[in-house]
Amino acid sequence: MLLHVGTPKSGTTYLQDVLFRNRKVLARADILYPANRFDAHFLAALDLMSLTWAGLEAEAIGAWGRLAEQVREHQHTSIISHEILARASRSQISRALSSLGHDEGTEIHVVLSVRDLVRQIPAEWQENVKHRSGISYKAFLDQIRAPNRESRIATWFWGVQEVPDILARWGHDLPPKHIHLVTVPPAGVAPELLWSRFSHVFGLDALDLDLQPDRVNPSLGVPEIALIRRINRAVTPVLAPAHYRPLVRELLAHRTLSQRRSSPRLELPVDSYPWVRDLEQSWVDEIAQRGYDVVGDLAELIGAPPAEWTDPERPPEKAVAGAAVEAITALLLDNARLRHEQERLNAELSETQVALERSYVWPSYQLRRRLLRRLTLSAVGRAVLRVIGVGVNS
Repeated sequence: MLLHVGTPKSGTTYLQDVLFRNRKVLARADILYPANRFDAHFLAALDLMSLTWAGLEAEAIGAWGRLAEQVREHQHTSIISHEILARASRSQISRALSSLGHDEGTEIHVVLSVRDLVRQIPAEWQENVKHRSGISYKAFLDQIRAPNRESRIATWFWGVQEVPDILARWGHDLPPKHIHLVTVPPAGVAPELLWSRFSHVFGLDALDLDLQPDRVNPSLGVPEIALIRRINRAVTPVLAPAHYRPLVRELLAHRTLSQRRSSPRLELPVDSYPWVRDLEQSWVDEIAQRGYDVVGDLAELIGAPPAEWTDPERPPEKAVAGAAVEAITALLLDNARLRHEQERLNAELSETQVALERSYVWPSYQLRRRLLRRLTLSAVGRAVLRVIGVGVNS
């Protein structure tokens, strides 16, 4: 049993996409990836951790139990993967391991993919913005740097990003050799290297898998994320979460604005780098002493100094305007597509209504109506109608 528990923004969306699309190939190798929809493991994680998430928690009820049952019934390797599992408490982890058969002797391996904080901090702020937040980058940094870490943002951030703590929670009842740490290579390295590390730890090297991604979670440039923040401040009070996700996050952020690759990238502020580097080094030193299986290089957890700083509070306004035009264009095209679909459905409905009206004037229809009226006038006729299931008031 392989349980991949995070961290966010460490290639998790790509990994899950490959596993989901290749379920049949995996099954032929006796590897179970139990999911009837792409977000099945996300719903299971919500259920396990009793998390609220834009109304999806109601849909998630019972999802973890059903997932665990499939794993227990499978006699060979199973894989579960979702990054929010990194946030699970020790009691939730104990429940998860027990439900997967740990108490009955099932061998469970926990996999954690990790990336340096120099890249993770900007990425996590972007994820907050792409989930309707209007918080500024400075306020986000102030909250995660606060010593008490009591804010909602800090609690979540460190829950899914503080690598030694995540490993200690998930590895509390497992031998160190069953804990696998996959490091994300530095920027500029061929993306195939990360997949080869995933493939190695999950035992997929011998399988011919389709690696062409259908789903990605792309990053945005500074002007684009500034635009999304401004949109959030305007629409969050009036746009329901169920509409925000497909319109703002998917259509605007992921499918439109992420394509603007020439924009300056969001970086860690230069004055935050010494604090981050010291923290990363302390993590590397601590993890190295625990005896986990490291796939990659722990030195990759120490991020390179930020190369260029563009303040997201003062983005290049010309670039923001250009992003806004592309966003409006995308919304107009999507609206035109929906209008075309509505017109097509209206035409089908009109044709159906005309056909129905024509059927009313056919002789056979009129004959049936006269016969029905005559039957309703007698007790015997009404009894016959009840037997055949026709209402006497029809």
